[in-house]
Amino acid sequence: MDTKSATDRMHNQIIRKELFKVLREKWGAEFDSFIAKKVVAVPGDVTFDDLGVKEFKLREEMCTDIEIILNSAGTTNFDERYDIALSVNTFGVQHVLSFAKKCLKLEILLHLIYVVKGKDLYQRTHLAWKRWKRRSLNLISKCKRRSEKLNELKAQNVTEEVITTTMKNFGIERAKLYGWPNTYVFTKAMGEILLRHSKDNLSVVIIRPTVVTVLTKSHFQVGSKVPVDMVDGKPVKVGKLNFKTMATFRMYMQIRFMLPLKGLKFVNKAFGEYFQDLFDDNNAEDLRRITREKFRRIGNFQF
Repeated sequence: MDTKSATDRMHNQIIRKELFKVLREKWGAEFDSFIAKKVVAVPGDVTFDDLGVKEFKLREEMCTDIEIILNSAGTTNFDERYDIALSVNTFGVQHVLSFAKKCLKLEILLHLIYVVKGKDLYQRTHLAWKRWKRRSLNLISKCKRRSEKLNELKAQNVTEEVITTTMKNFGIERAKLYGWPNTYVFTKAMGEILLRHSKDNLSVVIIRPTVVTVLTKSHFQVGSKVPVDMVDGKPVKVGKLNFKTMATFRMYMQIRFMLPLKGLKFVNKAFGEYFQDLFDDNNAEDLRRITREKFRRIGNFQF
């Protein structure tokens, strides 16, 4: 992909979306030139070292100026060819991390993983995750099997269709062997493990926005049976209350909720006469004034 193709893709798939409607209406004919000053599309490929950026001066400029990296690259086909899924979802993460370590001003690396919640997907992936952490697998050497399999197929002079089918089946086979439901989740998990093990002192944040399909068509459990702290992955301890009778339940509600509320009501009556209905809004007014001075079109955002 060249610079023109990358720029066209950025405009077609991102800039022309509804998200930029407000800016597009305000800037009118100058919108494209405004975006060109703010955003630059760089052709590259996460499956290569240095993210596929071939020009040395451009790489040097990126490593000097970049402060934040958001990695959302990935192939999201659940039954993708094993070699392709590994190249993007696993080794692509390794290439992004290697490039991030070269960025002198980098403050944070954000790694985005889309997770699909199924009926028992959380339980299966959680168990596999714990098992992998305990065993401390050498993932890179394990992943090299994909090239061995691919070379074996090419040596047999089979058709591209046979290679595609075989590599898809091989990916599903490997995923299920390690307790993952499909090739996508399997390769994404390996990429995350590589990121965790190799980040060194780099500031890394892993974001997992959950994708939930339409509930009227897919009647599965959305929530997890085991609440988890997304910071360290440990289950959240939740106490379960058992009330043998309605009388004990009502007593609990009185003590736990009604008494504190009545106490607050008493305090309100006792000290209400000293409240003069004065609100200090100076900080908000200062913020509005400074915002109006710096951003002429802030009114479009109703601030």
